[in-house]
Amino acid sequence: VQLVESGGGLVQAGGSLRLSCAASGFTFGDYMIAWFRQAPGQEREGLSCIDENGGSIHYGDSVTGRFTIARDSAGNTVYLQMQHLQPEDTDVYYCASTLAPDMPGRFSSSFYTAWGQGTQVTVSS
Repeated sequence: VQLVESGGGLVQAGGSLRLSCAASGFTFGDYMIAWFRQAPGQEREGLSCIDENGGSIHYGDSVTGRFTIARDSAGNTVYLQMQHLQPEDTDVYYCASTLAPDMPGRFSSSFYTAWGQGTQVTVSS
C-alpha cells in the first residue's frame, strides 16, 4: 500500500489549494480514504473522509463548508479542495486509508492502516 500526497505549498489567506492523494499497491475501490493534518507537537486532526464508492462523505467541524473531498477511481486518486484558507490551516496534511467500513471513529488516526508522507500547507496572513 502506498499513498503519496502532493499539491501543498504557500498561499495567502483567503486563497485555495487542491491536494492530491495518489494510491497504488492495493485495490483502491475497496478502501475508505481520509485527510488529516498535524501541527508539531499536536495530535492529528481528521478533516474529511470518503468511503470506498464515494457515497459517504464526512467533514470535520473546522473545515465544513470550506473543504471538499472527491475521489477519482479511474485515477486512483483522492482530492481535497481547500478554499478560504486561513493561517490556522497551516499544517502538514496527510492522507490515509482503511479497509474498515464507514463508522463512528472515522476521524481517529488509529482507524487507518496506511499513511502518506505528508505535504506542507502554509497560509500567510
